[in-house]
Amino acid sequence: MLPIRTMKIYTKTGDKGTSATFTGERRPKDDIIFQSLGATDELSSALGLAAEFVREADLPLVDQLEQIQCILQDVGSNIATPYSSARQSHIRKTSFSSDYVIKLEEWIDEMTAELPPLTKFILPSGGKSASTLHLARSICRRAERSITPLTRDDEIDPEVQKFINRLSDYLFTVARFAAMKEGREERIYHRVEQLTNS
Repeated sequence: MLPIRTMKIYTKTGDKGTSATFTGERRPKDDIIFQSLGATDELSSALGLAAEFVREADLPLVDQLEQIQCILQDVGSNIATPYSSARQSHIRKTSFSSDYVIKLEEWIDEMTAELPPLTKFILPSGGKSASTLHLARSICRRAERSITPLTRDDEIDPEVQKFINRLSDYLFTVARFAAMKEGREERIYHRVEQLTNS
């Protein structure tokens, strides 16, 4: 029987402020590659928190959220493989499917068919499930902003950008859907003329 190998949590290779991409290239930790990876990692963490509230509320959304977290791992693999230093073998291993965008659109359409029409701006609200999904949506927008330069410079698959863009639409829709299913009220934007103590 072969011995079980365990991975060390710390490697010390990043102590000088650099990290390695999947292609083996070392870049500063504040490089746009690692900013994008950090934003998508933060997004996945926010989705994990939202999924816990969704699970507690017994909403039929946990499977979708967990699938999205898995796809975000693939997003990260693609981002970590900049085309400027990638070989064909790297690109094959980290290819990204357009099917993911299509699936998000199907989920959005299914939920939208049940939702009341959106006639006013809403605030992030509607209970814990909905509010954490709104939080994930805003992090998703930041991830998209960080990914945009990589797409523009042809460093990553453009399908990654499409997926992240569509994911923010999904998260807005699923937040509203969660609020509706829990019978929670969505707070509506109104212009505040003056602050009050109440």
